[in-house]
Amino acid sequence: MKFLFSIGLSLLLSSNFFAQKIEKLSTKDVAIVEHFKNDYKKKNYKKFAGKILVKDNLVQFDDKTVYYDKADKIMATILKEGLIYPQLLTDFQMQKFLDETTDKTQKRFLKLQKDPKASFDVNNIKLSNTAELTFLNSNLKTKRFKISLKDIRLNSTSTYLFELMNDKATKDISLEEYIKGAKLTYIDTE
Repeated sequence: MKFLFSIGLSLLLSSNFFAQKIEKLSTKDVAIVEHFKNDYKKKNYKKFAGKILVKDNLVQFDDKTVYYDKADKIMATILKEGLIYPQLLTDFQMQKFLDETTDKTQKRFLKLQKDPKASFDVNNIKLSNTAELTFLNSNLKTKRFKISLKDIRLNSTSTYLFELMNDKATKDISLEEYIKGAKLTYIDTE
């Protein structure tokens, strides 16, 4: 009886050792999970339709330039495929301002300008630190990422969250192939 009791007790105490370790999320990651839970709205964004010119560590989208780290293969592929581009970010920032600003005077002032997008113009930016948010990827067809965007002119940095969807994704597909067949379905700032 003592033998069975000691085996049972040792199994009970060692169950933590055999249990699957679940990685705890950082407070930033918890905030991202909450963001997708509360603010997520799927949308289909078009790929860049203009001329994409790739040089060394920069990509030109017509007359707009994006710099990236050559070691960041994910961002390099996303840029080359035209999934994220300055004109998209300009439109996104302007729409976000219009949706979130409650000051009617600012909205009127924006409408009176000859080129309202000029205030939100995204150019000469650097995209870096691309990270796949694996804790948010619930299926094979959808992958979520975060990137750092540094505006070189303003010397400011912000974090963007985005989602790519590839309907033809399989379990064995490489990330590069996934991105080549993907479309952008969500973008927002953290």
